[in-house]
Amino acid sequence: MCRHLAYLGPAVTLASLVQEPSHSLFEQSWSPRDMRGGGTVNADGFGLGWYVDGRSVRYRRNVPIWTDDNLPELAGSIRSGAVIAAVRNGTDGMPHTESSVSPFKVGNWMFSHNGRLPGWPESTVKLAEQLPVAELLKLDAPVDSALLFALVSNRLRDGIPPADAVASVVREVESVAPGSRLNLLLTDGEQIVATSWTHSLRVRQTADSVTISSEPFGSGDWDEVPDHSLLVATATTLQITHLEGRE
Repeated sequence: MCRHLAYLGPAVTLASLVQEPSHSLFEQSWSPRDMRGGGTVNADGFGLGWYVDGRSVRYRRNVPIWTDDNLPELAGSIRSGAVIAAVRNGTDGMPHTESSVSPFKVGNWMFSHNGRLPGWPESTVKLAEQLPVAELLKLDAPVDSALLFALVSNRLRDGIPPADAVASVVREVESVAPGSRLNLLLTDGEQIVATSWTHSLRVRQTADSVTISSEPFGSGDWDEVPDHSLLVATATTLQITHLEGRE
């Protein structure tokens, strides 16, 4: 079911988020604590996304995060005030390619999905029909996460605010694929929009930073994000609302 995180705040190294803390995303790849019946290991790839001078950058691999010998030096040398990262537990029947790994990216938006869509792909055909054919042909990979991002991106292009775009996609997907797990992360380097939908999500806030993660890591006080919630954050603000009631 994957594990992911997002961070906004003072510039830090990628390693300080992904590798160095106790129970970091690196450790969660082989020893997650709260998968809720959605697998036991996240060894089907990993991805890191960060922002440099307002420009999004991404690094993805389709191997277990612990097998990339280049990662420690890379992650220890890169600093950013906006980061998104994920480790993947691929779903049977979906490809295990690098292009299937979060974060997905369009322009300055980057996106991660932790969960699954029952009945994929048949259950989402009606939603896919909403997209221009060209957008479907440009999907990174034929996986549920890529389709979710395409649905969100299409709404963003139509001028729908990010929080509303994410919320509407979650509601529509749940309506056609009941029982979906839809923990989404979306960021443009200035804000984070996240959902907690039948899966684990925690948040840690300080005076000048916010970190959202599938599972708590390192030190500090982590709060559980209630199920069926929408989280909208900047480095200094945090709002959590009940997702089903959002209009």
